[in-house]
Amino acid sequence: MSEISDLDDEGAIEGVAEEVADEEVEERRPSALRRFGSFLRRDHRYVFLGTDVFAAFGLWLLSFPVSALGFIAGGSVADVACRAILLAWLAVSLLAFVVKVTHWGGYGSTFFKRPAAVRAERVCSYVVWAVVLVVAYDRIVLGFASIWQYATTTSSNPSDFIASATYMVYASRSMYAQGISTTLELAIFGTAIAFVFALLLVFLRIQEPGRSDNDFVKFLKTVGRDFAEVYSTIVRGTPMMVQGLIIYSFGFSVVRGMGYSVSEVTHVWTYFRAGLVIISLNSTAYIMEALRGGIEAVDPGQAEAARSLGLTQWQAMTKVVFPQGVRNAIPALSNEVVINIKDSSVLSVVGVFDLMFATTTVAGIYYRQMEVYVVAALIYLLMTYIATRILTWISKKLDVEAPSPMTNSN
Repeated sequence: MSEISDLDDEGAIEGVAEEVADEEVEERRPSALRRFGSFLRRDHRYVFLGTDVFAAFGLWLLSFPVSALGFIAGGSVADVACRAILLAWLAVSLLAFVVKVTHWGGYGSTFFKRPAAVRAERVCSYVVWAVVLVVAYDRIVLGFASIWQYATTTSSNPSDFIASATYMVYASRSMYAQGISTTLELAIFGTAIAFVFALLLVFLRIQEPGRSDNDFVKFLKTVGRDFAEVYSTIVRGTPMMVQGLIIYSFGFSVVRGMGYSVSEVTHVWTYFRAGLVIISLNSTAYIMEALRGGIEAVDPGQAEAARSLGLTQWQAMTKVVFPQGVRNAIPALSNEVVINIKDSSVLSVVGVFDLMFATTTVAGIYYRQMEVYVVAALIYLLMTYIATRILTWISKKLDVEAPSPMTNSN
């Protein structure tokens, strides 16, 4: 016993030492400001090539007319100065390229590779970057601010693409807000409900009749396993839109058969409830397969060791195998939330007022399709990006693999 106690004490000491070492490493790690300062002071190998792209982008932005709120008007001193700086850099860059081509084997001994010249190139590249950032602020940020100011005060839909999209989003902001809220609620709650169902189905899916089981238990295990397999095959083999139409129609018929009138049915079998059922039943199949993969990744010796310690099969599964399997499946479970944010768009076919339904409604009001669909795509992209970043952060906190690239379940 004393030896075991000594081993435990040594393990605890090692654990504390590792934590202290990690904290010291974290303290020694330079801050973001220091890393940025080090970057500015460091010479860069592709300073011409990288800055050329920025300079060309700045000249392209200057070719657009200045907005009402902009301060770099065409032909002004600021405009001429910005163009001169960018063109001068491109000219020097072109000269450096010619020298490199003509001195391919000895470019390191040319003027452009002298220490003073390298430092000057680095400083000048920062000046070019600063100029491009100022131009981008003038043309992009202030340009959009000008469009927003005009679109939110005008009484009619502008003809310009961006102004029209801004006008429709602002005028229909309550519908967009409701659609976004419904989309997120369906994705989050639908995935949570599906996770509970998937735990039950995956338990049935991995059942194997044992030699010690009687005939009735073998029959139940076989039926449960086959049911889970058939359910997964059907759901993953059919489009979610078709499943939604079938489930909504079936639910409507069931509630209608209880004696409710058509108007009363819509209060019992609401569009949101129908959408929640649809997305939950659909996600259950995919989460079940993710959990099954996570459980099968657990070393079989874990369950055997638990059984050898006196745990029953149920205890071994719930206390040893399932927790590790769920942890292994966290990346796939995280992806399912992101997938449901996108796939919930098909629920608009049954009347669920999600983001897609709000988008089609706005398009029908103003008879402008391209603008509102581009806005919907940007909103979906923003929601999925934020969700991915949050889930990646959670995965790192749980010390598991980050979610893999997003895929579509349908």
